[in-house]
Amino acid sequence: MGASPAAPGQMTLRHLVEKAQLSKHGLLSEVVGEDAVVADVVHDSRQVVAGALFCCIGGENEDGHDFAEQAVRAGATALVVDHVLPIDAPQVVVRDTRMSMGLLAAALRNFPSTRMHVVGVTGTNGKTTTAHVLAEILRAHGWNTEVIGTLTSARTTPESTDLQRLLNEYENTGVQAVVMEVTSHALELHRVAGTTFEVSVFTNLSQDHLDFHFTMEKYFAAKAKLFTDGYSACGVINRDDVHGRLLLDTITIDSMSYGLSDVTQVRMDARHIEYECDGVHMHAQLGGQFNVMNSLAAVSAARALGVSLTEIAEGLSRATAVPGRFESIDAGQSFDVVVDYAHTPDALERVLDSSRSLMSETGKLIVVFGCGGDRDAQKRQPMGEIAGAKADVVIITSDNPRSESGAEIAAQINAGVRASDSHKVLCTELDRRAAIGKAFSHAQLGDVVVIAGKGHESTQTIGTETFPFNDAQVARELLGAQS
Repeated sequence: MGASPAAPGQMTLRHLVEKAQLSKHGLLSEVVGEDAVVADVVHDSRQVVAGALFCCIGGENEDGHDFAEQAVRAGATALVVDHVLPIDAPQVVVRDTRMSMGLLAAALRNFPSTRMHVVGVTGTNGKTTTAHVLAEILRAHGWNTEVIGTLTSARTTPESTDLQRLLNEYENTGVQAVVMEVTSHALELHRVAGTTFEVSVFTNLSQDHLDFHFTMEKYFAAKAKLFTDGYSACGVINRDDVHGRLLLDTITIDSMSYGLSDVTQVRMDARHIEYECDGVHMHAQLGGQFNVMNSLAAVSAARALGVSLTEIAEGLSRATAVPGRFESIDAGQSFDVVVDYAHTPDALERVLDSSRSLMSETGKLIVVFGCGGDRDAQKRQPMGEIAGAKADVVIITSDNPRSESGAEIAAQINAGVRASDSHKVLCTELDRRAAIGKAFSHAQLGDVVVIAGKGHESTQTIGTETFPFNDAQVARELLGAQS
């Protein structure tokens, strides 16, 4: 028997495969079994409802093929697999399950990204701030705008099935623009397959995620995928970054660049930036020089979308610090406190340089930070070296040690600090709350305390346990207790 007629929002399996153009993309091996009606595309057997197309994704610890029979019992009408399974259900056999899944999820919803202004933001640092600043600008332009990223979802870039469902919901509720953080993991794992970006932004590239990509060349190659015909119509790229210049030299899509030479009369402090851009005064409630660059990325992306400089200036004036991104903590203390997500060598250097530039010559720069466990261990010693070179007082603590020993991670950071400058005031306090308190006890009038690494995060993972912990909240509590 063939499939029943598809209801609105549904599609027959063979029509869906054709609409997703799996054959054109070289993904389709064969379709096995009779036709079926598909109402949703899912990758998690726990999300299966009647009419679902269940995609069997291989993972580090689990293989979706092992859950296929369970999915069919739960109501899945068909499967996406990389080899035929001995199960009585229609099966789409493909060469790359992840890429096929994204295309199928988008095709079921008639590719919602093509009917909105979708902007992708990628890079090692600055994605979150750039995305939120750009969203404020687009709202000032009159577009109903949503942000997808670190602060809005469990994954910075959601899995493709969840992403296409979300984009479809946005379209149905009148959203006109979406600004999305796009990670290198997302590009490598095809989470944005089936998504069309009107504009894509490249902020910068520095060491991170080498536990996943292994080399900087592969890390850059993953980011560069976003700036191809298959994804983006236009690239907006930071020409002050060496990898940005390489991208400008090699991409074939339309592009425009941005850099500090685009602006004049730059002024900043811990909480504000302002500058002139093509004769228009711009200001935002963001601190630090790196936020000049982040705001420029947003300004340039908005210009690429056709937004006027007047509207850009209005939107920029509404932009405020994103939680955990150079977030200034003011509890009436005599010294400045900044909480920042900096968890890479380059990001730590940027936040320390920006903090130093805002201090008096007699002030001390105090940094509290650690490094995450079960993540790129290669960046621990370099981060220690940067802290030793840039700060006057270095307090090493725990970040999210996870299954690793916090003491061993601290020792690796410590080696970097000592290699940089053994004369710094240096101590290790693995209790993060106590470490922040120790930093405050060192601080005096005119000093700046930087609490780096966790930013907006609301928990800390030690071993297999996760505890409530937010740097900004803890800082306010400790400062309040001092006053």
